Amino acid sequence: MENKDRYFKALVENKNQLNEIDLGENIQLDEGETREIITQLLSEHRIRYDENSICKYSIVNKKRR
Repeated sequence: MENKDRYFKALVENKNQLNEIDLGENIQLDEGETREIITQLLSEHRIRYDENSICKYSIVNKKRR
């Protein structure tokens, strides 16, 4: 859970500068762990897939939930 929170916080601060895997590596997560965290965040509806950006995932605003 700690890694998921770290990744989510890094994603918020990323502002579409790094892709999702590089972002995970930036906080010392391997690719498999990063993908697992992304899956968890998607299932919790905290992020959404966005194919038209560098980082393929973006934060879901609380107002939209």
